[in-house]
Amino acid sequence: MNNLDLRQAIVQRVQNKSGAELTDVIESSINSDERALPGLGVLFEMIWQNSKAPEQNRMVELLYNHLNRATGANPSPS
Repeated sequence: MNNLDLRQAIVQRVQNKSGAELTDVIESSINSDERALPGLGVLFEMIWQNSKAPEQNRMVELLYNHLNRATGANPSPS
């Protein structure tokens, strides 16, 4: 058996998938068993590392707004 780390195993699982197949992997992992969370984390890490600062800022803004929507906190992460 290969000694693959978790990141490598996840990348191999999704490598060469079409856009529609990647969407399905993501959507089927959301609200799924907690065992899917590391995979989503690896995919997010790949997205983050390959995004420029404006895209990263937008992701943080979306996350911040989502997390603070229910509390009525300031709708800006800055």
